[in-house]
Amino acid sequence: MDMIKYIVKRLLLSVLILFGVSVIIYSLARMMPTDYVDNQYSSAVSQGTMRQEDVDRIKELYGLSMPDAYLRMKVGTGSSFAGDTFSKNTKQATYDEDVSLGLMTWEAWYEGSYDGPHNTRLVINADGTFSIGTVESRGLHVEAESSAAETSGGETESSASGSLITLDEKYTPVESGTYRLVAGEGEDASSIRQVVCTLSDGTELTIAAEYRLAGFWDKAGAVLSGYFSWLFNVVRGDLGMSFKYKKPVKDVIFQNMGISFAIAFVATLLQFLISIPLGIKAATHQYGFVDYSVTVFSMTGISLPTFFLAALVIRIFAVDLGWFEVGGIASSSLPMDATWLQRLGDTLWHMVLPMFVLVVLSIGSLMRYTRTNTLEALNADYVRTARAKGLTEHTVIYKHAFRNTMIPLVTMMAGILPSLFGGAMIAETVFSIPGIGKLAYDALIVADIPFIMGYNIFIAILTVIGTLLSDLMYAVVDPRVKLGK
Repeated sequence: MDMIKYIVKRLLLSVLILFGVSVIIYSLARMMPTDYVDNQYSSAVSQGTMRQEDVDRIKELYGLSMPDAYLRMKVGTGSSFAGDTFSKNTKQATYDEDVSLGLMTWEAWYEGSYDGPHNTRLVINADGTFSIGTVESRGLHVEAESSAAETSGGETESSASGSLITLDEKYTPVESGTYRLVAGEGEDASSIRQVVCTLSDGTELTIAAEYRLAGFWDKAGAVLSGYFSWLFNVVRGDLGMSFKYKKPVKDVIFQNMGISFAIAFVATLLQFLISIPLGIKAATHQYGFVDYSVTVFSMTGISLPTFFLAALVIRIFAVDLGWFEVGGIASSSLPMDATWLQRLGDTLWHMVLPMFVLVVLSIGSLMRYTRTNTLEALNADYVRTARAKGLTEHTVIYKHAFRNTMIPLVTMMAGILPSLFGGAMIAETVFSIPGIGKLAYDALIVADIPFIMGYNIFIAILTVIGTLLSDLMYAVVDPRVKLGK
């Protein structure tokens, strides 16, 4: 019963921890200097095949919108939408430099889509026509890339992979007609124009225009709105759509972590099978040849950067000796009709160098940790008592000292779970292995924020679970530890 209470308590605490972690990750992601959406759409906007508000709408859907200025339209009497306010984000520089200086017409500046309450939209066209209607938002859709970007009701995102992320929206006009612009009254007479509209049935109405800069609280509200929109979707199991891979983030993670898990699992198994015996051997032969050899080997592994050792083994074993191919998980010479056994063997052969690098780099710290803990245990009173009772040295070391040596090593279990499923980012990148680590690195380079957020919260959840399992293992290896007390 105490165990169950402890687990429930830790799980509730984990929810708070994950909430704090997600806030930090989201804040850091929003501060990234690269903007994937703007980079992808910059050419379309400059060519006129896409409007800036279309780009802003896509960013709002991802919770990444940051307002600069607001242009609001309030519909007057005579319309079924009377009293509703429609708005769009605009750029302060566009108004200050283009409109005020006469480089852009008022019609061109007002042109675009304005979102209103209850999925309504106002569309103003530069040719003097307008419409007000409803929008049915059906989320995101991925389709084959077309030759021209869609702009109205189907904004798209280009992809080098030959596919597009489309905002699947259906706009249904309810009212339409023509409009003309007139100067406003009072202070805004020289800086803003009001819209006088004539509906198709001859009814005349006025749409009051308001322009203002976004303040601090507007920007803070946009960030908070984006975060809680993302959090609400995560609670529902939706990690969003990846910008780069044009797939749901959870699908990208679960479809590509298999190869990373296989490499990490074998590397971790070899790490423990090599490190712990060598650490114990070094401790039982303190200041001897074995101890010094293990120390030099472990310090070498700890000191070498992953990319350096990976490049070194590629140069020696793949380029110079030709024993392995440079990278990837399949040989270019593998026949198309190869059996599954041949493909499996070819893949395992490609995994030798990455696993060798991961093992060499990881066993150093574990060996030193095991050696230090074993030396401490061998100097304990209960070990001297066991020796005085006439027990063999093997029994003293592996039955009495080793069990207590494992207590501090259990702490390392907290990091095993995320390392198994999180991928080895640098190693996978150097060896061109399409694992989850390489995908995360490629997404980070282009600021694929939905994937970055989903991947990091996935790792955070695994870390929390690993920490909980580590605490539970303390009670297994050390009967003196009582959980829930």
